[in-house]
Amino acid sequence: MKKQLFTCITCSLFLFNGLINAQKKPDIKVDSLLLKPQKSQTKGSVTVEGKLINYDAIAGTLILKDNKDSPTCSIFYTAYFKSGQADESKRPLTFIYNGGPGSATLWLHIGAFGPLRVVVNDTERVMPPYKTINNDYSLLDASDLVFIDAPGTGASQLITKEKGGSGIEKDFYGIDEDGKAFTEFITKFLSTYNRWNSPKYLFGESYGTFRSAIVANNLEQQGVDLNGVILLSQLLSYNNMSDAAELDPGSELRYELALPSAAATAWYHKKLPNQNITLEALVKEVEEFSLNEYAVALNKGSLLKGAEYDNIVTKLHNYTGLPEAYIRKANLRITGPEFEKTLLADEGKVTGRLDTRFSGYAMDPLGKEPQYDPHGATFEGAFIATFNNYLRTNLKYGKDIEYHAFGDVGQWDFRHRVPGSGGKMYGNVMPDLAQAMIFNPKLKVQLNMSYYDLGTPYFEGIYEMHHLPMPAELQNNISYNIYKSGHMVYLNIPVLKELHDNVAKFIVGTYSN
Repeated sequence: MKKQLFTCITCSLFLFNGLINAQKKPDIKVDSLLLKPQKSQTKGSVTVEGKLINYDAIAGTLILKDNKDSPTCSIFYTAYFKSGQADESKRPLTFIYNGGPGSATLWLHIGAFGPLRVVVNDTERVMPPYKTINNDYSLLDASDLVFIDAPGTGASQLITKEKGGSGIEKDFYGIDEDGKAFTEFITKFLSTYNRWNSPKYLFGESYGTFRSAIVANNLEQQGVDLNGVILLSQLLSYNNMSDAAELDPGSELRYELALPSAAATAWYHKKLPNQNITLEALVKEVEEFSLNEYAVALNKGSLLKGAEYDNIVTKLHNYTGLPEAYIRKANLRITGPEFEKTLLADEGKVTGRLDTRFSGYAMDPLGKEPQYDPHGATFEGAFIATFNNYLRTNLKYGKDIEYHAFGDVGQWDFRHRVPGSGGKMYGNVMPDLAQAMIFNPKLKVQLNMSYYDLGTPYFEGIYEMHHLPMPAELQNNISYNIYKSGHMVYLNIPVLKELHDNVAKFIVGTYSN
């Protein structure tokens, strides 16, 4: 009896303690290193197009705080400063970032403009051990550089309550929230390194261009003038993407803007009925067709019939190489993923999305769309491995951290507050860039696009620029470059040289008096 009583009391106490423990708040595990700015300083040199440049590198973090001075996010960056500058205010400063949303900035860092470059062979897969070499086309010859990892990506971390801060996902993982975080980081960086008077530039790729429109407007409204905004593989409105166009019937523009890139892709893979035409002549012809005859045809909807319908089928076949029967089945409307799946179907392959020069075996030959992108599958391993090694070995940073090339940014909020309206709309930041250019009429913008990109088609970027809601005179502040490459144009090394030279010329031309 005593034994049973003891057992019952013990069980009751155990259950009671378990209940109490379950009601306790989770332990707060404060990471002192996370709460304070970190910095690792090294020195190095790079030879850019024959010119030796010595630099100071800083890999570290800056801490964002809320209005109660509580830390919310640790933002990781790598800054490169040209050594021996007597007056840094005369030295341009460029803030660089990739997109996603959810991508770290290793791609532009070790693939385009940093002092070291990963060795890739354009569209061919490379295998470990991977190599890095001096980057002949680093942008350090024209500007100091700051590579920034977005919150929750790379080595940037939210400082949640459990970590001793007050950061929460909804304050960072959204269009406006992300733009606010980058704006705060940039102003904090300018203060930390006393670079307020330097010529200032933004360089964003992919979603980074979307971010740049917001950040540029935020900065201008806060009295931080930018000399230039450089956009690579632009997307300013999700309404123009063809990826899921079938879910938005009646929105025909998506198909029209993607068609020139589809034609360029078919030309590259030699799938056109008439290959005896230059790429430049082909896309010019298709651009004209897209905005005129094709646009009129699609806008007629079910009223398009007979010979008029047949004529569009024939022209789409001639421009894309797709079978006429397939084009009829698609009712003249073929999304990017459908094109990527179908163009090389007779070879059992799919093309890339972000760079359609790439191809790979189809995982599901009978599927409607590809199950993966051969573009990323080809080179991601080389970038991730070499950057992790570079970060720890050369920059002497992050020995015990995990670097997230792709961050978990949760449920991204694609709603965006239109400048000055107080309302919200689906992801379109064209008004933001326009407002920044109106506020600062001397702000220059450079658009860099590529022919072989169906994620952000080049014609989409051009269309968006020509439809910015601003005075026509400000269009003179926009310059354009189109490359024979894909979304990450710098994978093609001759094109990387073109990109470098164009960007360097743009920077020099927008701050020299």
